[in-house]
Amino acid sequence: MSCTLEVCVDSVASALAAKRGGADRLELCANLIIGGTTPSLALVRQVKTVTGLPVRALLRPRFGDFCYDRYELEQMAETASELVAAGADGIVTGVLTPDGALDKDALRMIYASALRAGQDIGRPTALTLHRAFDVCRDPFAALEDAKELGLATILTSGQAASAPQGAALLRKLVELAGSEIEILVGAGVSPANLPSLAAETGAHAFHLSGKQVLDSRMTFRREGVPMGLPGFSEFEVWQTSEETICSARQVLDNLSL
Repeated sequence: MSCTLEVCVDSVASALAAKRGGADRLELCANLIIGGTTPSLALVRQVKTVTGLPVRALLRPRFGDFCYDRYELEQMAETASELVAAGADGIVTGVLTPDGALDKDALRMIYASALRAGQDIGRPTALTLHRAFDVCRDPFAALEDAKELGLATILTSGQAASAPQGAALLRKLVELAGSEIEILVGAGVSPANLPSLAAETGAHAFHLSGKQVLDSRMTFRREGVPMGLPGFSEFEVWQTSEETICSARQVLDNLSL
C-alpha cells in the first residue's frame, strides 16, 4: 500500500517547496509559529493555483484552546464555506466541549457549511479532525464520534507531545479506524523516524512541516523592537525545506515497495 505524505505550510513559498519535494497534499494554515490559524482566502486561491495539489485548509480562528463561544462558532461555519469556495478541497478543524468531549453539534454545523459549499461547486469536500483530538478526554469515544460525523481523516500524535511518544495509542487507533477513517500521524515526524513510526503504528499517512529557519532578506535591521512572540527574532523566516520533504518522500516510497 502506498503512503500519503501531507505537508503543513503557511506560505506560497513553502507550498511550492512541498510540491517540489513530492508532497501528496497540503494542509494550509497561517501562523504556524503558534500552531496554525485559518489562512486567508487569497492564500488559499494562490496555493491552489500554483501547486494544483489537494489543499485542506485549517479552520482555527485563534491561538489557544478548542472550546469556542457562539460568535466564534458562527465565524467558523461561515469561514468553512468561504474556504471551500476559494478552492480548498477540505477543511481541518476541531471543537471540544468544556469537559473535553468532541462538540458534535458545533462540528455538524461547521461541516454542513463546508459540504454545502462543495456541493454548490460540484466538488467533494474532505473533513479532517485536527489535533483537538489529542487533548480530548477519551480518544476512543472521539474516534467513534468522528465515524458518526463522516470524517475522512484524524490528524493525531496519539495524545502525546510527539508521534513517536504516542506510537502505542496510534497503533490502536489505526486498528480501530480500519478503512473508515485515515489516521494521519503528525507532530515530530521526520524522515529519520518515518520507518520506525510506520512499523510501530501501522499507519499509511504522515504529516510534517519540514521547516527550516531562513535569514531575513532585510539588510537594514532595527534591533531591539520586538513585534511578536518573545524570544523569536524578527529577522528569521520559517519555511518548508524541499530537501526534507524529498527525503520523507523517498523514505515512504521505499516503505511502499
